[in-house]
Amino acid sequence: MRHAERPNAIPFGIASFRIAGFILWPFGRTTVERRDAGAASCVGNVIWFVFAGWWLALGHLITSIPLFLSIIGIPFGWANLKMIPVSLMPLGREIVSTDQAWGARY
Repeated sequence: MRHAERPNAIPFGIASFRIAGFILWPFGRTTVERRDAGAASCVGNVIWFVFAGWWLALGHLITSIPLFLSIIGIPFGWANLKMIPVSLMPLGREIVSTDQAWGARY
């Protein structure tokens, strides 16, 4: 179900909570781009990338390396790598369950 448009919402705050929810439990979920995201999300993603995105993605990449060194940490290493795209550019993305069929996501 789609949320109603929130003209007074803070997009960076919503993106931060979206990332936090995905980090809390990334298994069985993935991110997809929203087709209705416009130019404002593109501009917001550039601002996000400059101020927060690159170091969040770098942190996920660096922490995934030691996780791959143990058998127990391999799923968490993959989960860290899954978080890199949403950490780089979270605006205009949506987190969906991988149980859904690919065609049903849009």
